[in-house]
Amino acid sequence: MNSLSILHQVPEGHVGVYWTGGALLQTITDPGFHLKMPLITQYEPVQVTLQTDQVRDIPCGTKGGVMINFEKIEVVNRLGKGYVYETLLNYGVQYDKTWIYDKIHHEINQFCSSRTLQEVYIDVFYQIGEKMKDALQGDCTRYAPGIEIISVRVTKPTIPQSIRRNFEHMEEERSKVLISIERQRVVEKEAETTKKIAISEAEKNAKVSKILMEQKLMEKDSARQQQEIGNQMYMAHENILADAAFYRAMKEAEANKLKLTPQFLELKFIEAIANNTKIFFGDKVPNMVLDQRLLGNFLQRMPGEMAREVNSEKVSRERLEI
Repeated sequence: MNSLSILHQVPEGHVGVYWTGGALLQTITDPGFHLKMPLITQYEPVQVTLQTDQVRDIPCGTKGGVMINFEKIEVVNRLGKGYVYETLLNYGVQYDKTWIYDKIHHEINQFCSSRTLQEVYIDVFYQIGEKMKDALQGDCTRYAPGIEIISVRVTKPTIPQSIRRNFEHMEEERSKVLISIERQRVVEKEAETTKKIAISEAEKNAKVSKILMEQKLMEKDSARQQQEIGNQMYMAHENILADAAFYRAMKEAEANKLKLTPQFLELKFIEAIANNTKIFFGDKVPNMVLDQRLLGNFLQRMPGEMAREVNSEKVSRERLEI
């Protein structure tokens, strides 16, 4: 129908390529409506945006001779618009069969043949996609530079049922071990957390005890300072009293020293004799020995003292009369 039609449409994301008599033309058309010669010119749209090629049922043998099968491998790729003519000229419209489908089969078998089932199925399975991408891109860059490999997605291969059961059992045991390890880690974490809580509580109690002890020490120190102040005040008071007593004693001593005159001693002597009143019974009074000098002085002062007393009484009566 493409060869019979005159008007044709190139869809978006594609370019139109043309053959005349089986020869590929260099004419490349963009999306839209275009005209061509019917019967003579054939037209084919070629995708130049991202596309995903799915390679299915890829059998391979491992290093140990076990046959496994990759059910599906997806290759995301893109053909550059500027390389459409060169790529189709060298490899035709089905260029992806040569450089993707067939190449994937070859690279997967190369990868599996040098590795054991354990490595392919578990240990290095995560590396398969990246290794396939590098291998495909390396050959495409060398021989078909217009093809760009974006990514490769690999599904888990199918292995014999008996071997799969063994792997599943191993995985179960590994899971149990991992669970035990995780449980042990949880217990250790809980113990560590409990230890940290206990340490934190002990540190808190120690800090509280330290604060209380410091508070008590401060109270004791304050009481000691108050006692010292009280003692100092008491000592100062006692010193003042002692100084006053000493001053009074000194003044009394000085006063007494000033009083120690013959006249004062004579007066005290007479007062002592006068106060010494005694009654004697019997027919003879005891002899009394007096110092003639003291007695003479006393008798000399008596008239003067009597005259002063008379004068003082006279003055008193005059004041009362006034």
